[in-house]
Amino acid sequence: MDRGNALGEFLGARRALVSPATVGLPEDGTRRVPGLRREEVALLAGVSTDYYVRLEQGRERHPSQQVLEGLACALRLDEDAAAHLYRIGLPAQLAMAPVTTAVAAPLRQLLDQMHAVPAFVVGPGQDVLAANALAEVLYRAFARFDNLLRMIFLDPHAREFYADWDQAARVAVRNLRASTAVPDQRTEQIVGALTVRSPAFASLWARYEVRPRTQEDKHFHHPDIGEIRLHFEKLTIASAPGQHLSVYTAEPGSAAADGLALLTSLAADRVTNADVGSAG
Repeated sequence: MDRGNALGEFLGARRALVSPATVGLPEDGTRRVPGLRREEVALLAGVSTDYYVRLEQGRERHPSQQVLEGLACALRLDEDAAAHLYRIGLPAQLAMAPVTTAVAAPLRQLLDQMHAVPAFVVGPGQDVLAANALAEVLYRAFARFDNLLRMIFLDPHAREFYADWDQAARVAVRNLRASTAVPDQRTEQIVGALTVRSPAFASLWARYEVRPRTQEDKHFHHPDIGEIRLHFEKLTIASAPGQHLSVYTAEPGSAAADGLALLTSLAADRVTNADVGSAG
């Protein structure tokens, strides 16, 4: 992933997503590309057209906070996208982020003690670093439970597993984009590989939409238990930069809770069979 002109690429992509009507400009029917023209963004942001062009082309790399605020307003960026703009617009913040891929022993013990909910540790680039038995069973039909992005975009089972694959793909890419303002080597590797191997990923990545995922409701089709709806929570691991704990829960007494109970039984059977096999 080339970070040579991250700010310019972001501005150009987001400019293409804003219709003239959204900002009160006439649709004159002669536009060669979608979205706003560069001079229109400059006017709305309160900067000269030449200055804005230099920003997009990467010839100007030190915009002020005031300029970034004007651009965020002109491009109708939401809070998450604006925060991303501010981060990539300040070169001092673009140093490679420190990351940790080793999962500490106490955290692994915590995962093993979480018997009622699927839980797993996710690292840079959405690598799955560790998982409890229930999470392993939830994702068991994938070829590998190793990287959430690879699973979504390259594993054929994903389109059966996610009830709304398009939404799952959009959410995953927006979340990944939110993490790239402060880059890390593993994320850059994943982006490069998926851009080459998945046209769907490349198309979504080019939109430069930004939204970190902290919680959401998930709708899955599991091969053993059928439909299940779970609530996702992302928990930051303060002691391990770049890692977070993903946990799925269900409302007590709900159909989803019954589904989790079935998964728990399957996970227990899996552990028992593995113990029998190792003993034999």
